[in-house]
Amino acid sequence: MKKFRKVLDGLTTSPGTIGSPTCGSAASTPTAAPTPREIDVQEMLVSENFQICKTVRHGFPYQPTALAFDPVQKIVAIGTRTGGIRILGRPGVDCYCQHESGAAVLQLQFLINEGALVTACADDTLHLWNLRQRRPAVLHSLKFNRERITFCHLPFQSKWLYVGTERGNTHIVNIESFILSGYVIMWNKAIELATKTHPGPVVHLSDSPKDEGKLLIGFESGTVVQWDLRVKKADFRIYYDEAIHSVSWHHEGKQFMCSHSDGSLTMWNLRNTTKPFQITFPHGKVGKDGRKESCKPILKVEYKTSRNSSEPFIIFSGGLSYDKAGRRPTLTIMHGKAITVLEMDHPIVEFMVLCETPYNNEIQEPYAVVVLLEKDFIVVDLTQSNFPIFENPYPMDIHESPVTCTAYFADCPPDIIPILYSIGAKNKKTGYSQKEWPVSGGTWTLGSQTYPEIIITGHADGSIKFWDASAITLQMLYKLKTSKVFEKPKPSEGRAADLAEEDPFAVQMVSWCPHSRVFCVVGISAHVILYRFSKYDGNTQIVSLDLRLQGDGEDPVSPSETENNPCFSDPSCHSPQHPPASPGCGTPDGAKDSNQCLKVKSRPVRMPPGYQAELVVQLLWVDGEPPQQITSLDVNSAYGLLAFGNCNGLAVVDYIQKSILLCMSTLDLYGAADPYQRLTRSPRKNRQSTSDFCMRGLSNFYSDSKKRIRTSYQSLTELTDNQVSMDMERSKSPTSVPYPTSIHNDPRILPEPVASLRASHYSPVFYLLDNVKGPGRKLSLPTDLKTDLDHVNGHCTSPTSQPCSAGKPRLPVGPEGPRLTRRGPGRPPFRKAQSAACMEISLPVSHTEESRENSFSRSRSSSVSSIDRDTKEAVTTLQFGESYGRKNDALPSPCLWVGTSLGVALLIPISIPTDHEERLEEALTVGPSGGVLMLKGSILRFASLDCGGSLIQSPYEVWRDPNAPEDPDRPRRRKLVNFSPSSSQEACGDGHLAVVCSEKQAKVFLMPSQTCLFVHNITESSFVLRADVVSVCNSICLACFCANGHVMTLSLPSLRPLMDVNYLPLTDMRIARTFCFTNGGQALYLSSPTEVQRITYSQEMCDNLQEMLGELFTPIETPEAQNRGFLKGFFGGNAQNVDREELFGEAAAGKASRSLAQHIPGPAGMEGMKAAAGGVVGDLARARIALDERGQRLGELEERTALMMTSAETFSKHAHELMLKCKDKKWYQL
Repeated sequence: MKKFRKVLDGLTTSPGTIGSPTCGSAASTPTAAPTPREIDVQEMLVSENFQICKTVRHGFPYQPTALAFDPVQKIVAIGTRTGGIRILGRPGVDCYCQHESGAAVLQLQFLINEGALVTACADDTLHLWNLRQRRPAVLHSLKFNRERITFCHLPFQSKWLYVGTERGNTHIVNIESFILSGYVIMWNKAIELATKTHPGPVVHLSDSPKDEGKLLIGFESGTVVQWDLRVKKADFRIYYDEAIHSVSWHHEGKQFMCSHSDGSLTMWNLRNTTKPFQITFPHGKVGKDGRKESCKPILKVEYKTSRNSSEPFIIFSGGLSYDKAGRRPTLTIMHGKAITVLEMDHPIVEFMVLCETPYNNEIQEPYAVVVLLEKDFIVVDLTQSNFPIFENPYPMDIHESPVTCTAYFADCPPDIIPILYSIGAKNKKTGYSQKEWPVSGGTWTLGSQTYPEIIITGHADGSIKFWDASAITLQMLYKLKTSKVFEKPKPSEGRAADLAEEDPFAVQMVSWCPHSRVFCVVGISAHVILYRFSKYDGNTQIVSLDLRLQGDGEDPVSPSETENNPCFSDPSCHSPQHPPASPGCGTPDGAKDSNQCLKVKSRPVRMPPGYQAELVVQLLWVDGEPPQQITSLDVNSAYGLLAFGNCNGLAVVDYIQKSILLCMSTLDLYGAADPYQRLTRSPRKNRQSTSDFCMRGLSNFYSDSKKRIRTSYQSLTELTDNQVSMDMERSKSPTSVPYPTSIHNDPRILPEPVASLRASHYSPVFYLLDNVKGPGRKLSLPTDLKTDLDHVNGHCTSPTSQPCSAGKPRLPVGPEGPRLTRRGPGRPPFRKAQSAACMEISLPVSHTEESRENSFSRSRSSSVSSIDRDTKEAVTTLQFGESYGRKNDALPSPCLWVGTSLGVALLIPISIPTDHEERLEEALTVGPSGGVLMLKGSILRFASLDCGGSLIQSPYEVWRDPNAPEDPDRPRRRKLVNFSPSSSQEACGDGHLAVVCSEKQAKVFLMPSQTCLFVHNITESSFVLRADVVSVCNSICLACFCANGHVMTLSLPSLRPLMDVNYLPLTDMRIARTFCFTNGGQALYLSSPTEVQRITYSQEMCDNLQEMLGELFTPIETPEAQNRGFLKGFFGGNAQNVDREELFGEAAAGKASRSLAQHIPGPAGMEGMKAAAGGVVGDLARARIALDERGQRLGELEERTALMMTSAETFSKHAHELMLKCKDKKWYQL
């Protein structure tokens, strides 16, 4: 093992050890370097430990288009507009497949009980999927070149697929070989020669239940033809005035029903096809004048018979009258004279009636209806008269309110999931069907690698959901509504009305400690809510603290302000002495114009068991301007402190004493360690102008177009296509850059500036809730990240751009102009022993074509060395922990790490009493004058390692129920768990390693000397969106997700690259905002507005993924067809079979034209894939079933032989009796 030393230069590493580190080629030796000592660090991770792959997708399929059900396997498939397929079975059986073309799925057809699925896509391609493996794959594809596919039908136990086209022709495809047959039913042959008009596209295909050789073809114009496949001619033709949408047979094959565009249902009998014997308008009423109401089309009808009732079930969607505006979509169930109308919350995409038998010539016996809505999936129980719905076991309600943020916690305490589930179960809805969920196919077992995992989602309506994500499943545990803390917002007037939020409670970010169960929520209205967990009811007075967090450090502070709301303009004042704020404390006396965004309930609130609000901190409006968006948050239960910041400054709150410890602008946090040269501030100009430029961020864009631009529920990143009026003249400047090209799926939706703006200005710590309706000023960006946006608005506040003001051309900045100068390699060092690599904040980024095409590329102005004096330095990340606040500290103490958008990492020491009683009464001391570290780009993540390379966790308080009954014998005291650096190592003495990651680079510092040991430039052309220190394979690494879609991991502490995969090349704002890493080599992101995609970057989990996934196909014997009896069979009651191979095979029908369709073979044939799909057990099971089926066929043959013998004997007997009766009679006596 090599030794770990700080030397002048050179960095040598081996896969298992760390060599001699340095800050890079440009590094210089710090003068304050510690005494060299040997620190042994054994790095265990190597590149072979990492591989990235998708694991499972949760939620509702986004933009569904098609539905299919296998009645034997009992699995359901859902197709989407983006080419995705979700296959669902019993809970745990959930599979996602994706067509490579991305074309919309038009129709799905299961090969019933065969473990295969046929999909028809909008690019006129048929695909055959093999479902006998845990990861389904395409076996064959067939691309139609000259005709558009409109409808497909696959008869049960048939290998020939009927395909209808837009031209009205019907083609036949062999499923086994996926080759087109030469047998074609041309539209001009199907209709009469006298018909002069085209019948339209094929909208229906089905074989007759009575005779498999008869094919019913429905054309859109209203023409229905029954085609005799044997003789190749039409048996009958039906012409109807209204367009046909669907056709459904009666199981006896003697009549069928059609649904039409005028809202009518027609019944046709095969004995008389000249006209329908019944026409009904289920929802059309006859007016007083005798005229019927016009109705909407009935898009689909199902005609099913039941054994227990002589009346059939007629189930259809649509058909409502047009005059009833505002009516919700309906599903109508007609059973005899009873008509039940089920109103749906969303439009119906497709529905299917689930029946007991897969045979279409038997009594169907329907028991449920699967209804696929645009944004929901429900199953209706038909066996009960009130038609209740089944409780959905899948997490289909993730998007109940749009998701605005996510958090992922792996390896949680084992007791947290059961207690959350027990409390959440009390609030579950009732009235569901008591029967078992009917989609129960597949098999799933708990994998060997399981540990408690929890996913938290925040939503636009202020709700928060806790999900059990253990063993790659997802189940909702508990739901919390943050809006219950506040009074209902009252309608505003004037300017406040323009800025009023439609979603004022939208969740922006969360912070949760699973051990102490302390939970913090940040809302878009600049409020922070702290929750404590309790198993008991509570009647609590919610404490409210208000503060003004603004960037002007020179604002005069009145005595009343200092008393009630201390804002430290003097860095030497660190320990405010004031009593705890009273509940509901309002606006300070010195700020009469300040008001709250939301009003906290002032009365005691009864809170059920679960998370109960204890404290609310709100930022106040200042001079008629709303507060800036909160950008960072952290809470520590051991310290009892809560910290948050925005682009104006930092606030630290003591939630035990309910008091504000620190409220400072970012500039004042530096104290004497300010890395910038600050010039004297000129007299303040127009206050309105300053707030407009510095506080609003996106406000200029949104306030001008708020009424014209509304975000859509269907996408967290879509804006409406309304035109936006923008003053483009304000963006003209000598250094302005063109807008980067958006890579949105459909750039035509937005005007070019808006499309560019939508995806180009994202910071991982500024969650732009572009799906949440609200004032634009709440959607401000870090000043370091919004160069392009400021060009649009005309207000350049980026530290990498030149200053400009509203409505005025940008002035060139000369060397003598007022500015803040960034120190670079060619300038005198502003701090002793600071290397050039550590001093650089950002470098100019040239605008290549590649960077312009990147949706996340940031434009950079040419003046990268100047910082506007009015620039807001945002607080981008916060973390409490034990560290050394100053270089000369001998022992670690509680500290707050503060990262800013200018790449500065501040270390603020905090003095906290150790005694329990003193902690409740004595004021804490905060000293914002600790160490300062520098990186390039906004700071994203802090972590602490001991000298052995192990992660040092933040201290926490062991959970205790705040509402538990008091025990006089055992007084309640706080029990703290502390992970101090000095206690985690003894052999290597004092000190620890600090890992700091920014958008551009990562560095490892040795504390307390603050010496940079390692530096790694993560990316030059892009920037990091999310970074976290995670545990993988019993070790730790730094995981990063970049805006260009790359997922990277770096070893710790040497920052050696371990993995770099271009995983998401076409990323968007939704993925960037919701992507998060967790321990165990897992991550997740919101792949669509309704779906969560989980991935793994651990090789070990990839190897075990097959074991964790569910089996879609299980060997099940095909149910036997009903024996209809001898008499029915003798008199022609049984369905007639047809040898389709004889009709459609190459020998009889010939070959199809090669130009008509192109066959694209899959990786293997059907039989090869079946053989390779399972192991020995699967092969044995299939062999057993094959033998059973062979025996079943032999038994059927024997039974048919016996029937024939019986029939022959009966015939012989009757013939002999007739002969005896007539033998003695003359011919004229007969």
